Amino acid sequence: MSISMYTASVPVFKQLLTALSDVLSKAEAHAQARKIDPAVLLQTRLYPDMFPLVRQVQIACDFAKSVPARLAGVDVPVYEDNEQSFAELQARITKTLALINGLNAEQINGSEALEIVLRPGTPKEKKLDGQTYLLSYGLPQFFFHITTTYALLRHNGVEIGKRDFMGAF
Repeated sequence: MSISMYTASVPVFKQLLTALSDVLSKAEAHAQARKIDPAVLLQTRLYPDMFPLVRQVQIACDFAKSVPARLAGVDVPVYEDNEQSFAELQARITKTLALINGLNAEQINGSEALEIVLRPGTPKEKKLDGQTYLLSYGLPQFFFHITTTYALLRHNGVEIGKRDFMGAF
C-alpha cells in the first residue's frame, strides 16, 4: 500500500499547526497567570545562538505553507516576519492553515518527481524531487521548529505534554 503526497503532507501540517496554536494559547495563559511579560516567553531561546520562540513559530509556518504550495505548483505567499505577540502568531497560524486548507489532493498528488529548486541562482542552490523535498527536507525542518517551540515553552514552565505537542489525530 502506498501513501499519497497529499496524505503525507497537508494533514500532518494541519494537525501540528493546530496543536501549536493550542500550545501558544496555553503559553499566553501561563504568562498571564504568573504575571510574566509575554515578550519574555516570545523572545526566549534555548541557547544564545538559536532563534527565539517567535522566530521558531514563523519558520514552522513558513515550511507548512511552502512545502504543500510548491508541491501543488502554486506560488508561495510571502509573510512579513513582524509578529511580536501571541495574537499575531495565532493570526499567522490561522493564515497558514487557510492556505493549506485551500489545497486539494489533486493538486499535490503525483508531485513525487516534480523538481523543486531551493535557493535558486545562489551558491546554495539545491534541486530535489518532490518526494525527497517533502520527506527528507520539508517535514524534518517543520518538525524541528515545532519541537523547538514546544521545548522552549516547556523549559519555561508552561504545563504542556506530549498530547499537547501531537494535537488531535
